[in-house]
Amino acid sequence: MSPKIERREDVNPEEGLREYGDVAFADETNHKYPIDTPEHIRAAWSYINHRDNAAKYDADEVTTIKNKIKAAAKKVGVEIDEG
Repeated sequence: MSPKIERREDVNPEEGLREYGDVAFADETNHKYPIDTPEHIRAAWSYINHRDNAAKYDADEVTTIKNKIKAAAKKVGVEIDEG
């Protein structure tokens, strides 16, 4: 089972909802990394793979976020570079 992603103090979850609407997010707790469109999926993958963004989560949370992004990509046929 994937670990629950903790609420981040540096993020207002309402911002994600305001910016993207009620969509699927790889980080559902903080409404970060929308995965509702191919463009958002690619962007989410790029951002979570930036060291400074990943550093805001513990390793298990990063794995959970990456797995959600990979699943969304597979579902819509988006290829992402896992290298």
